[in-house]
Amino acid sequence: MAFIPTNTDYELSPYTGLTRKSWLEAATYMLKGIFQHIKDIEHPVVMPRQETKITYPHYNSSKEFQKAERKAEIFEGLTRSFFIAAPLIHEDPSIQICGMNLRDYYKHQVLRTCTSGDEFCAGTYEELQEITNHADPFRPFQQTVETCALVICLWACKEELWDSYTKKEKDIIANFLSSFARANTVPQNWRLFNMLDMAFLYSEGYEIDKEIMLDHAQAILEYYAGDGWYRDGQCFDYYSCWAFNFYAPLWNKWYGYKHLPYIAKKFEENSNKLMETYANFFDRDGFTNMWGRSNIYRFAAVCSFDGNYLLEHPTVNPGVARRVSSGSLLQFLSREDFLWNGIPSMGFYGQFSPLIQGYSCAESPFWLGKAFLCLHFPEDHPFWTAKESEGTWENLKKGQVKEIVLDEPALCFTNHEANGETILRTGKVVKRQNDYHSLWNYSKLSYNTKYPWESTPDMKVVLGRTDLEKKDIESQQYVFKDIKGGYRSLCNITYWGGLYDGVLYRKQLSDYRTDVETHYMQGLFLADFPVEYGIMRVDKVKLFRRPIILTLGSYGFPDNKTEIKEIQKDGCKAILLKGYDATGKEKQMAMTIFGGFMDLGCIASEGTNPDSRKSLVLYASANLQKQYGGCEPYVFISQVITKESHEEFKEDEIFSVESIQYTDESKCGTYGEIELVLKNGTKKRIDYNAMEGKLSI
Repeated sequence: MAFIPTNTDYELSPYTGLTRKSWLEAATYMLKGIFQHIKDIEHPVVMPRQETKITYPHYNSSKEFQKAERKAEIFEGLTRSFFIAAPLIHEDPSIQICGMNLRDYYKHQVLRTCTSGDEFCAGTYEELQEITNHADPFRPFQQTVETCALVICLWACKEELWDSYTKKEKDIIANFLSSFARANTVPQNWRLFNMLDMAFLYSEGYEIDKEIMLDHAQAILEYYAGDGWYRDGQCFDYYSCWAFNFYAPLWNKWYGYKHLPYIAKKFEENSNKLMETYANFFDRDGFTNMWGRSNIYRFAAVCSFDGNYLLEHPTVNPGVARRVSSGSLLQFLSREDFLWNGIPSMGFYGQFSPLIQGYSCAESPFWLGKAFLCLHFPEDHPFWTAKESEGTWENLKKGQVKEIVLDEPALCFTNHEANGETILRTGKVVKRQNDYHSLWNYSKLSYNTKYPWESTPDMKVVLGRTDLEKKDIESQQYVFKDIKGGYRSLCNITYWGGLYDGVLYRKQLSDYRTDVETHYMQGLFLADFPVEYGIMRVDKVKLFRRPIILTLGSYGFPDNKTEIKEIQKDGCKAILLKGYDATGKEKQMAMTIFGGFMDLGCIASEGTNPDSRKSLVLYASANLQKQYGGCEPYVFISQVITKESHEEFKEDEIFSVESIQYTDESKCGTYGEIELVLKNGTKKRIDYNAMEGKLSI
């Protein structure tokens, strides 16, 4: 069932209707789905598994590791569901879900998970090393993540739960936490877990190793790239928002302001810097973009608004923060396919295996419970009393596009007034070759809040050429197919060039690896800019080997009684799709080719789209035959535009280019600048030669 709130107020919340009471309803709704699977107070939070091949516990691992993973799953289910339960317990200590008192349940289970020898004990760090025969003395365990969740929840309902333990019981829990707080961890956002474990213990009078605390804190600060974003390993993704910019402010409150004020001040500055643009990362409806890893956490990224309010000097706009948070919550909870057996599916909306990662278990999606921690704000807090505001969206003129470019994390996002969508373009991406999962998550040319990324589509030809095979086409990615060798390659490194005169420049190479010189890699110079309903691409190939087939896919389009229409004008070709998403909302997409490409087609697929079982992908293609091309196309010009209605696109929106001026006489884009003049009067000058020396990774 979809979540339908009964407590709404469209004067206070004109866009979503959601209030604090609505959020309490939503939290209760989520917990009822969980607790229907829990028999009694002795039963752990272990949910039915929808997927068994990718997620853990892994059946193909050794018995020792399966045992450790089983302990981690039990602990993960407990702590992440506690995210949702803790503020409800604080609100009403007598609250019952499915006939069970929440406070009594979590008090009992928390003590069990921390007590050595108990059947459901998660195991101390030292015990887990013994279970796994010390296979890796530096190995971190999933339990480290969950200890951090545990201390946050103990803080969120401290008076009702933590304070009710005896001194002996507190010592048992503290000893368990301490084993992970001082132990090995993953050298990225995980350091924050150790920091919060120690900060909680210190606030409760337990001794900690301040040198370990300092080492973790300085390392976290060094991950900061700028514009409010931290680099998590190589990547930039939502971990910067639901980890760094939530945990760091909480650490400030518990420990940093008093004991490490310099670092705490930097964490505060970084959070406030994020708040300058973060709301624009979501679309007009508050939708979260499907991008980066751990997409099963859905709307957890809104917790960074909560984190900002934990600071001494927050700058977040409360009306905008609640509008985005409530919109993102409804993006998922209002869908019939969000829950499976009462728990969040292993997908983005419904079940979607292509995005699942091996470090997840059936209980992992409860990470989204971080969003419910905003309920620790009392009724009179500005987060709840401010009137909902759309921020940027309220001030955009008709047809206007607001573009925000953050060079340090290599993020460019555009808010399109015409369709209410937000489109993200990224750079500074380095992934393993042929790691399709990571390439879908990070290496798409653009990510759209209303068109979540499509995995490799099936090749069921609807329109166009019939000589292509599966993996010859990827949505929002170029594919190079070597005709003589028969192999395909995707771009797995994206350099960032920056924005110049309204054009975003990037460079991609395929099959990138460090033991091969980059001149032996196929690639492209990317140049793109926003138009009213989407993105215009003017990309130049950088090839060392031909013949090849080059393809470029559109976004995946949910196929629910879709109308398909081919249109041609002045030598240009477009295909228009008009249909509905899985919820019945109207959708429309058009892809147009203006230069370089030789054909435009459409393929159908099943099981590769997060929104709908069936989907369509439009694609452009070209055959480049000559080893040294000369007069073959070098520059490929295309456009993808979308609408969230069936209102007809204007002809000048589909065929938006008035003229293309090339520098070279062959008009193939072999050298020199290219000028595009659009029918709305916009002029864009593309200069690839200015890019190479400015690229960053």
